[in-house]
Amino acid sequence: MKRVLVILVMAVLLVSYSCKEDPSTDEIQVVTPEEMQQISQLEDIQLVDVRTPDEYKEGFIENFQNIDYLSPNFDKEIAKLDKTKPVIVYCKSGTRSGKCAAKMKEKGFVKVYELDGGIAKWKFKGYDIKTKSLP
Repeated sequence: MKRVLVILVMAVLLVSYSCKEDPSTDEIQVVTPEEMQQISQLEDIQLVDVRTPDEYKEGFIENFQNIDYLSPNFDKEIAKLDKTKPVIVYCKSGTRSGKCAAKMKEKGFVKVYELDGGIAKWKFKGYDIKTKSLP
């Protein structure tokens, strides 16, 4: 009788767990520099640096486009991105990218990743930073 009860409880738990929606599709996923490096290698992922152009000139993560969160054109620039494709955002330390990620989720982006600790943590972990002058 105990065995039947245990099996019944396990079956109920399994069914109730499998009926839940995947929470990761609704939430912003904060990722480590190591995780971001792996995710950024995937096809069809959009890479966005939300720092100011002056900050970007000081150094940036390769292949990320600069869309300044503080710019009056920010909403218009973000609207040019594909909402159906995943996006990774980062800033200097994580404050602006957190706000940006929340805004993107509100605007209907399906999957948003945020770099934990921003470019500061990326540099601290020893990952490569590129530099170039912008117009």
